[in-house]
Amino acid sequence: MDWADFGVDLHLELDASDGRRAGLERAVREAIRDGRLPPSTRLPATRTLAAELGLSRGTVSAAYDQLVAEGWLVARVGAGTEVSPHRRAAPPPAASPPGPTPLRYDLRAGSPDVAAFPVTAWLRATRRALTVATADAYGYGDPRGRPELRTALAGYLGRARGVLAAPERIVITTGYVQALVLLTTVLREAGTPTLAMEDPGLAFHREVVGRHGGTVLPLPVDDRGARTDLLGVGVLADVAAAVVTPAHQFPVGVTLHPTRRHALTDWARAGNGLIVEDDYDGEFRYDRQPVGAVQGTAPEQVAYVGTAAKTLGPALRLAWLVLPARLVEPVVEAKRHLDLHSETIGQLALADLITSHGYDRQIRTVRRRYRQRRDLLMERLAPAGRRFTLGGISAGLHATVHLPAEGPTEAEILAAAAARGLALGGLGGHWHRPEGQPPGLVVGYGRPPSHAYPAALDILARVLRTVDGRR
Repeated sequence: MDWADFGVDLHLELDASDGRRAGLERAVREAIRDGRLPPSTRLPATRTLAAELGLSRGTVSAAYDQLVAEGWLVARVGAGTEVSPHRRAAPPPAASPPGPTPLRYDLRAGSPDVAAFPVTAWLRATRRALTVATADAYGYGDPRGRPELRTALAGYLGRARGVLAAPERIVITTGYVQALVLLTTVLREAGTPTLAMEDPGLAFHREVVGRHGGTVLPLPVDDRGARTDLLGVGVLADVAAAVVTPAHQFPVGVTLHPTRRHALTDWARAGNGLIVEDDYDGEFRYDRQPVGAVQGTAPEQVAYVGTAAKTLGPALRLAWLVLPARLVEPVVEAKRHLDLHSETIGQLALADLITSHGYDRQIRTVRRRYRQRRDLLMERLAPAGRRFTLGGISAGLHATVHLPAEGPTEAEILAAAAARGLALGGLGGHWHRPEGQPPGLVVGYGRPPSHAYPAALDILARVLRTVDGRR
């Protein structure tokens, strides 16, 4: 038999100890019970299945007839044999007792409004890109990524973010986390695994560094951003790299002050230190002029990381590293051994979207949408209380609610929100050592669907009234 032309694949384990027909019937029943053959799944023709299993066609026909008679299968003239639409897999074990109130609304930071993904524009870009793509685009590729995307990004980043990026200095990654893994790996292999990371900052990123052999030291953050003036002295004397979010610090939301930017680049130049610039939401500015990337002022000291996760969506798994010359080969080698290369089709589509200016149009669209959501957040929370303040509202997709030291604790507020079906993030989980740190909330305005966003804000406002002593 020519297996290359075999029709519908069906894997069955036959136990013929009590006869081949009985064994086939039992195998099909078990596959349906287990859910491996869902309702309405089409089965191979009797002749085909007989050839695959090494049975006579009469044996398979008799087994099918029996299963039809029992209601497991249905046979239709001209349509073949299918699993009965009324047969379902066995139910799962009994559910555990009811838990807490289900969360209906989500105001946690970190996710964009995925409903804003430009489906039509992406389909057009993909169609155009694949129409002109050469055959090599479908094979194994350069660990740095497709040249079409790296070239498009070099132009876009220079224009929009002030990044000095040559295509050969760009490496495409599957996200910020992979970029951080690559840089941590290169630093570890160079014998300089100690990184300073902002405090507060995203705890998961600290875990990523630790899991890949790096050592993390806290870099304090105040109302002027990261304390870059502390790099190179005291406990931070031996730091090889500093991971920062200069444009919009996560989670506090401040922008790195010009004097701190200078201190950061001076430290890197003086000791050949590496600045890892996480520009996760650099495109989103509302009340002030955009702040250019630090990389533009010190390209040989900065590894710049950008991503399409917030502008388009995390599902694309597309981000980019712009590297100093000395790090290109080590990072490319690390990437080659991590996953060989990132997927290609999305890269080609994004390259087309950028060069056709569809990416710029998408950014303008979502920027307006997030500006409206930010404004509604401020409007709804303004009457909620006088004892908390909002921070980080001039940019990005989240705001920080600074709570008073006295009154309900951060944990109590999170619990009160959860009891009303609202998921919130606390500031406490972002500190390297949360004990004794000021309480606060990190409120995202990208995640909730548009129809649910006002109701989520109303719940948040009611919860915050408890901070101000009103019910």
